[in-house]
Amino acid sequence: MKNICFCFQIHAPYRLKRYRFFEIGQDHYYYDDMATEEYITWLTQTSYMPLCQTIREMIKLSKNRFHCGLAVSGTMLELFEQYIPEMIDVLKELAASKCVDFVRMPYSYSLSAQCSMPEWEAQVQLHADKMRDVLGVSSTTLWNTELLYTDEIASAAWKMGYKAMMSEGAKHILSYKSPNYLYGTCINNKQSLLLRNSYMSDALSFHFSDPQWKDYPMDAEKYINQLQQLPEQEQLVNLWMGAETFGVLQTAGTGIFDFLKALPYYAMEQGLAFVTPTEAAKKLSVSEPIVSPYPLTWTGEGKDLSMFLGNDLQQEATNKLYAVTQRVHLCSDLSLKRDWTILQDSNYLHYMNHIDQGSSTFESAYDAFINYMNILSDFLQRVEEQYPTTIGNEELNSLLQTITNQEKEIASLQAEIKKMKKKQK
Repeated sequence: MKNICFCFQIHAPYRLKRYRFFEIGQDHYYYDDMATEEYITWLTQTSYMPLCQTIREMIKLSKNRFHCGLAVSGTMLELFEQYIPEMIDVLKELAASKCVDFVRMPYSYSLSAQCSMPEWEAQVQLHADKMRDVLGVSSTTLWNTELLYTDEIASAAWKMGYKAMMSEGAKHILSYKSPNYLYGTCINNKQSLLLRNSYMSDALSFHFSDPQWKDYPMDAEKYINQLQQLPEQEQLVNLWMGAETFGVLQTAGTGIFDFLKALPYYAMEQGLAFVTPTEAAKKLSVSEPIVSPYPLTWTGEGKDLSMFLGNDLQQEATNKLYAVTQRVHLCSDLSLKRDWTILQDSNYLHYMNHIDQGSSTFESAYDAFINYMNILSDFLQRVEEQYPTTIGNEELNSLLQTITNQEKEIASLQAEIKKMKKKQK
């Protein structure tokens, strides 16, 4: 039986305000709240809410046989809580259905896995805590920012308890092989690797309403027939895309929501099943391991990090930001730590790309760079006030190790107290 694994990514960044050089050291608030609210409200009303309502209806009409994944960042949940609280209610309904897998990801949609593994691990855990607290869900599957994957990241994820990872079915990784199998990581034969079918996914994201596309017009029956006609031994088709596919890239007027809603009917008629990413990893057997020593993503022609770290501007901003990782970890200033988390959003690096600046509101990549670096300069001054650069790395590491040991001791004592309380009962 063929299994269809849908997963939709929901993330949008905080909008940064125009921050001038003379404001450095004077103004510590970096965000354009009005622009952020307007942007998030528009995205939610146009795409996120209709998509989630459609998923809810698909689950109901299929009698809980439609399953899928959602990758919702921690900062996105914050924005929903602040501006669109009704969106949280819809997500809670989907969580309660047990048909949606809220996969794990870095809290702020950062590239920390490439720049600072301790920070990445902290963000993934922060996201897990947020999803548990807000939606009451957990998952053993990991969707990294931009589907970023390397063997090193897989190893770190396994140590954190993640039994499956998601990435891109790029040709330079697969060669002649098909993405429509459950693969394994080269780190551990018990850790699964799910690979996106880029052709069938991009057919919806970029071609659905294109009259020049060879399969235009596309309807649910034709799409399911194409999936069914794949070789019989290919039992898993991973269809992953940004939620903006529905309502933004493909507007409601194209019929994209009706198309999505009709898919379960034709799939079940053909004997196809829907699975979440975690269910796919548990249900199917691993065919063979995939080796990926270099960064693999779902972005650009190269399926690498060149869209985010490909020029001098992006590299300069990244290096400056992550140079203070250890010092920020030592800080107790909550506002500083919040800014640190938000400023890691990979979209800000995307805006500095000379070719494709995504949803940037800046006039050019250089304009985006100057604005971000002004903000970063102020942020770094605040970090310097907390932990000056005169403190050497050895002293800093020693201090960090002391704090880590203290935290472990506190956790151990708290566990011991719980045991004693249970015995008293």
